[in-house]
Amino acid sequence: MTASLTKNDGAPPSPNAPAPGGATFFGHPRGLATLFMTEMWERFSFVGMRALLVLYLVAPESKGGLGFDAATGAAIFSVYNAMVYLLALPGGWVADRVWGARKAVAFGGCSMVAGHFLLALPDKATFFGGLVLIALGAGIMKSNISTMVGQLYPDRADPRRDSGFTIFYMGINLGGFIAPLIIGTVGQSVDWHLGFALAGVGMSLGLAQYLLGSRHLAAASSVVNAPLTADERSRLVKHGLLWLVLAAAFYAVVGLTGSLSVGWVLWPLTLAGLALPVACFARIKRDKDLTADEQSKMTGFIWIFVAAAAFFMIYDQAGSVLNLFAHDNTENAVLGWTFPTSWFQSMNPVFVMALAPLAAMLWQWLGSRNPSVPVKFAMALVAVGASFFVMVAAQAAAAGGERVTPMWLATVYLIHAVAELCLSPVGLSATTKLAPRKYASQMMGVWCLAVTAGDCVAAIIQQLMGDATGGGAYFALQATLAVLAGVGIFAFRKPIVALMGDVK
Repeated sequence: MTASLTKNDGAPPSPNAPAPGGATFFGHPRGLATLFMTEMWERFSFVGMRALLVLYLVAPESKGGLGFDAATGAAIFSVYNAMVYLLALPGGWVADRVWGARKAVAFGGCSMVAGHFLLALPDKATFFGGLVLIALGAGIMKSNISTMVGQLYPDRADPRRDSGFTIFYMGINLGGFIAPLIIGTVGQSVDWHLGFALAGVGMSLGLAQYLLGSRHLAAASSVVNAPLTADERSRLVKHGLLWLVLAAAFYAVVGLTGSLSVGWVLWPLTLAGLALPVACFARIKRDKDLTADEQSKMTGFIWIFVAAAAFFMIYDQAGSVLNLFAHDNTENAVLGWTFPTSWFQSMNPVFVMALAPLAAMLWQWLGSRNPSVPVKFAMALVAVGASFFVMVAAQAAAAGGERVTPMWLATVYLIHAVAELCLSPVGLSATTKLAPRKYASQMMGVWCLAVTAGDCVAAIIQQLMGDATGGGAYFALQATLAVLAGVGIFAFRKPIVALMGDVK
């Protein structure tokens, strides 16, 4: 990666801008390189672990796995992924009220390092404890690291802003591409827990890089926007302890009656993942500190939030249902050479990396002719729905235990990549623009709740359909829901754009 030089144009420098004549990252603030590399390593560890997770959950105990059935394993994966994004909301709150975004990301990185190394221990209790720590750390990082990207561009009309988020998104996918090839190979071919340990090594490298490069970040990343008062801290501790005691007592009773099962964990978390976004939006809409313009933008944001939830309901199953389809129903040999099925998880990132520069140039070239945010979201929904219609045909081709050509999954992941580039980086950028000042960091956490809601809907479908998980009806149902949602967003695009005000 090379750096270019910028010249001072005589204007007063922004506190978030690079020093006059200082190095930039492809014409962007130098801090983008720090955040790019940090997120690349975070994705390496997180995606590498996810490439193994559902395979480890359903692998027979005789082969070192946990022996869950496919539907339960997929539901555990969906709920775990939902909790990662759910925890992004308190992660943003911690940055706004306690530490600031920069310290919050450092804490999140430490939590992820510890969690990955706990997964490396061959014990079920430490394994699920490690998942909790990874979810906590990843949730804190997700809301704040994207916020810090936005802080590098203090002028919300800066034309580099959307392309900066797309470059940042390439870092995500670079890590996601490499991870299954290394971590997946070691985990599937050598030892599950050694693969999990490699994920910990990757996260350690990312954390070290972040700490060394944090001086290039915007000054705003260290600011605590609304510090907690002493009374607020006291109430927070009391309420937190109360809920902790109630949860412990509830599960103690369930355990003592002999009724405790994985369902007693999955269903409460799933329902909480759906209830929290509703409660969150209700609280923000009741906030009298927000201006009329901010309230209007929040209403517009709710529309794109629902669209994003429908998108992620399908998209996030790449690591669960599609991963199992690759393992059970897809050819994984080329010219007599067999490769680990986790390698299929690298398909989507490599497509995104190939297409992201083209998307960034396209959005920048279109300028004022750019499709609006709702139109881009509608395109993404119709595309991701179409991908599951492709899976209906793939499932039919695999009937009777036949292994199908990898071209089925390649087609699905290509469609996912195109859809993702229409929604994810655009959604990240729109969230930072629509966010009320009072909820600057928390709004990125609210955006992450769209993933939580989508994953929770997927988990409900997986648990209710049981052995039908991965069947033709399973794919067709969700494909239809996504396409209908896309058509609905397109039909109401003009009112949504009006609600979003100056954010187009």
